[in-house]
Amino acid sequence: MAAPIVLSATAVLAAPPVPVQGGAPAPASASIATTPSATAPAPAALREVVVTANPLGSGLFEMVQPADVLAGPALDARRASSLGETLAGELGVSSTGFGPNASRPVIRGLDGDRIRLMRNGAVALDASSVSFDHATAIEPLVAERIEIVRGPAALLYGGSAIGGVVNAIDNRIPVEPIEGVGGRAELRYGGAERERAGVAVIEGGDGRVAWHADAWRRETDDLRIPGFVRSARQREIDAAVAPGAEQPRGRVPNTSSSSRGAALGLSRTWADGHAGISVGSLRSEYGTPAEEDVGIRLRQDTIDLSAEARGLAGFVRTLKLRANHTDYRHDEFEREDGAVGATFRNRGQEFRVEALHADLGPFKGAFGVQHGRSKFSALGDEAYLPRTTSDSTAVFVYEELARERWKLSLGARAERAQVKSAGDAPDAAGPRFGDAASRSFTARSLSAGGLYAFTPSLSLAANASYTERAPTHYELFSNGPHAATGTWEIGDPSAARERSASLDLGLRHRSGPNLVSLGIWQTHFRNYLQLEGTGRLRGEDGSIEDPATPGFTGTGADAALPEYVYRQVPATFRGVELLVRRRLVEAAGILDLELKADRISAHDRDTGEPLPRIAPIRWGAALVYREGPLLLRADLTRVSSQRRVSGEELPTDGYTLLGAYANWRIGEGRVVWDLFARASNLLNEEARNHTSLLKDIAPMGGRRLMVGMRVTY
Repeated sequence: MAAPIVLSATAVLAAPPVPVQGGAPAPASASIATTPSATAPAPAALREVVVTANPLGSGLFEMVQPADVLAGPALDARRASSLGETLAGELGVSSTGFGPNASRPVIRGLDGDRIRLMRNGAVALDASSVSFDHATAIEPLVAERIEIVRGPAALLYGGSAIGGVVNAIDNRIPVEPIEGVGGRAELRYGGAERERAGVAVIEGGDGRVAWHADAWRRETDDLRIPGFVRSARQREIDAAVAPGAEQPRGRVPNTSSSSRGAALGLSRTWADGHAGISVGSLRSEYGTPAEEDVGIRLRQDTIDLSAEARGLAGFVRTLKLRANHTDYRHDEFEREDGAVGATFRNRGQEFRVEALHADLGPFKGAFGVQHGRSKFSALGDEAYLPRTTSDSTAVFVYEELARERWKLSLGARAERAQVKSAGDAPDAAGPRFGDAASRSFTARSLSAGGLYAFTPSLSLAANASYTERAPTHYELFSNGPHAATGTWEIGDPSAARERSASLDLGLRHRSGPNLVSLGIWQTHFRNYLQLEGTGRLRGEDGSIEDPATPGFTGTGADAALPEYVYRQVPATFRGVELLVRRRLVEAAGILDLELKADRISAHDRDTGEPLPRIAPIRWGAALVYREGPLLLRADLTRVSSQRRVSGEELPTDGYTLLGAYANWRIGEGRVVWDLFARASNLLNEEARNHTSLLKDIAPMGGRRLMVGMRVTY
């Protein structure tokens, strides 16, 4: 919530049409090129948007699953220094909030490997699901469009999409013919971390061969906050352990960053398809607020392939191919002397083929196969994971039957996964991971959904799914001190595949520029795999320590660490989401009112205890004014206190965020300039994100102003 809250579905529905180069309709999950009109203040007309969740392509209003799209002005107003903070505040979406540099989306209370992060329809491989302090390798500055699917999308993307999907589209491989040269560039300055950032994107082609190039850079300082770094409750605990200890305030230490990236893409395009390749590079160095003397140096290199052929003769009418190779590495090092305590590496490939078949009677559908492999290693004295190799192969099918008033969708997926641990290294200082081990899982997912239109403007959507997810390498085999999070983490080698059943109901009404959407959902886990504190402490050698023992040195990176273990529990998640948009004035300019609210609850059915890091009730209101080249927006968001907490976490107080955004457009035609300003947390409130593991030692930013300019040509 570092940025003013933008109600995405209504903001996108109000955005102008985004032309597709070449004039052809965009296929599902296609990258859509940004033109000067795509970032203009939005006119009144609603439009349809194709989203990731349906391989056949579907308008946003006709989706069975709840989905949002950020593009154009809505995305411009939300871009932050991380993917999580860019999306935080969307309905049902919060963030892991590990400082301003490492923040991953949390959807409907689920995070980590239950949220599938993709770039251009392919997996975005990094180490962000392993730990909250690991940054995502998706850069919001480059993204032209971000699609969010709330609720299980495991049918198409596997168990790692049990909570939802986020797909960032950057057009690095052009998918439609381009003639001539165009692009965009942007500079921005300000914010609570004094961000200095810039991005340049340029694309060109001759109608047959298209190319893309982009480069970006960001520098930030330590995050400014309105009060103490540690919460009042945490300061009381600190005083009991170390009376008189200094309590920092004003800035969150060790949260500065320096990041840069670039990519090149080339494709051969034609009226009914494309084939292309892109290479990308990302470099980042940033601090983690969990440990003031620990820094992270990140490097990622990617190669992506994409091809699509439409209008084929025979049973297969459209064939899509996505493949990528990723080489990811980051070092966790001591700021004082540069000594590396742990090195994380993740090398992997994914290959996915998807085919849309000819109609089978009244059914339209798609089927496909997906294979992925990753080799993960964590090396060094502070490594808490062994070397692992993870393989998965899956087949899936999706079918849809549509009539004048209703639509029915059915699908199934079967996936075979294997996770191998190399155990203790020969030169290990002591036994920690045991002997080499291997676990294999067969996961199955089923889904059935329906949409009924009572009238052209009123519809009811329902979706039911059964999902199985194989445990990951870190949930199975972790065992050791994790310095960046200040915990000792222990996996469960005997964990079974996670099973869940979900139901989602949505009532949607749309009339001209006005929209009402009400969603009710529930996910019932038979054996939810969660990381929870035990209340015990472990010393440097892994031994259990007793605070009552003479000579106990307290907690911290150089002393005892709190023990956290992965444990499977029966759990239920449920929630409500409401979105309203109302046109107030349509005369001298356009004035819209936007309202939203969401509520999530989750508990362990065995004990009745709430699960950790569940977002509290949120509601918000916004006024949006547009006239000619001017776009103004004011947002008010109220986040309630969270008192329903698990045994090892502290409650958080409620807070109110007031924000504003302004955009002024200069010029028309080929070259267009935009001057923009965004103010956040104007009330300078102490705001602590309850879904963050660091909520008691790293609050959100204080009052801030971001200014910038953008040129599209």
